Amino acid sequence: MEISKVYYSNLRCKPGLNLLKKLRNLVKAAGIEKINFEGQYTAVKLHFGEPGNMAYIRPNYVSTVVDLLNSLGAKTFLTDSNTLYKGRRDNAVDHLRSAMINGFNPIAVNANVIIADGLKGTNYAAIPIEGAKYCPAPKIGQAVADADIIVSISHFKGHEQAGFGGALKNLGMGCASIAGKLELHSSSQPKVNVDNCIGCKICEKNCNHGAITVGPDRKAVIDYSKCVGCGQCVALCQYEGAVLAEWDTSEVLNCKIAEYTKAVLKGKPNFHISLVMNVSPECDCWGHNDLAVVPDLGMMASFDPVALDQACADLVNKAPVINGWMHDHSHCHKEEVFKFLHPDTDWQSGLEYAQQIGLGSREYELIEV
Repeated sequence: MEISKVYYSNLRCKPGLNLLKKLRNLVKAAGIEKINFEGQYTAVKLHFGEPGNMAYIRPNYVSTVVDLLNSLGAKTFLTDSNTLYKGRRDNAVDHLRSAMINGFNPIAVNANVIIADGLKGTNYAAIPIEGAKYCPAPKIGQAVADADIIVSISHFKGHEQAGFGGALKNLGMGCASIAGKLELHSSSQPKVNVDNCIGCKICEKNCNHGAITVGPDRKAVIDYSKCVGCGQCVALCQYEGAVLAEWDTSEVLNCKIAEYTKAVLKGKPNFHISLVMNVSPECDCWGHNDLAVVPDLGMMASFDPVALDQACADLVNKAPVINGWMHDHSHCHKEEVFKFLHPDTDWQSGLEYAQQIGLGSREYELIEV
């Protein structure tokens, strides 16, 4: 496989140059203008951050990219999909409010926000892909599926299930509908948490397969001979009555994320940016963030999301660990920062599998801008 090019810019600035200008110079040097954006619906995929978390990407960086895309004639919109867990981003009403609170609004970023999988996370397209071992037809948020071009802007960080979160996590997990997230996380059908079920019948009324009934005791029951594991009940239940039965391993999760990413990008021009700043140990989905594990390291861009993730991981693994985070640095081997943070994860499995299914290359040439 051909070696991919990853473009890198450090965070040093001389008078007359700031980080926003450096980001613009970086993405232009990486070749974003090779894409014909004129009149094309362009989805800028990012994580808006759970309110209370302060490590997410600042809107200023996103605005810089949006302004460039708009100048190239793109019909630009910012997007993310609703979360599987209950929080302030599990439906479009609260998700939009959270995005606005964190600064992602038309005034700040010159683009509208569209929640990809609709009001309750049930608006998606099943996109078949070749060579899939786990998810032959990933369930992608409809707005992303309808977009002509995909541009991802990722906050590179640790992740408690995947090991780290970068371009693949942002795209594969972040563009999945609620049903898609269920498929990503679980190898089995949902179950009913009887203690939380109040018998509201929302799951019964909305199950397309007639698999759920609410009995005289006002508790839902799933008929697994009819259940197809679509996740509709999990998406619609507001009381955590319908939940995941069990979680997949980190290795399988990362492989599924690669397949979902392949579906997101299928047949579409795409470009990817990662900011290796505020490298928090866990995801921006939490309503808090811990101290960064390593110093702010730079910005990267590439047409290859696999090479981009590999380059970011290499950069972090070579960096010194911040003194205030770990009391005993001897336990944190540089080549395994993410493994140290989350011992039960296997971040490399996803990149290996992504390369295997033709999503990109782990080999790259690093070009400093």
